[in-house]
Amino acid sequence: MKTVVVVVFIAIIAALFSALFYLYRDRGRGTRMVKALAIRVALSMVLVLFLVVSYWLGWIAPTGLR
Repeated sequence: MKTVVVVVFIAIIAALFSALFYLYRDRGRGTRMVKALAIRVALSMVLVLFLVVSYWLGWIAPTGLR
């Protein structure tokens, strides 16, 4: 479970940095930056939905502060 979350989180960060790269490269004239940011938002929503469903199905449980 941790591996899935870490992989998706790394993909979110990669999409964010690719949007930054396209911002500088296209000088704001292209649509690649918008597509990269849309992918980042979609990945973030998928990650949140995956965590909520995992909690409801009992795959993960809150452990609290120790």
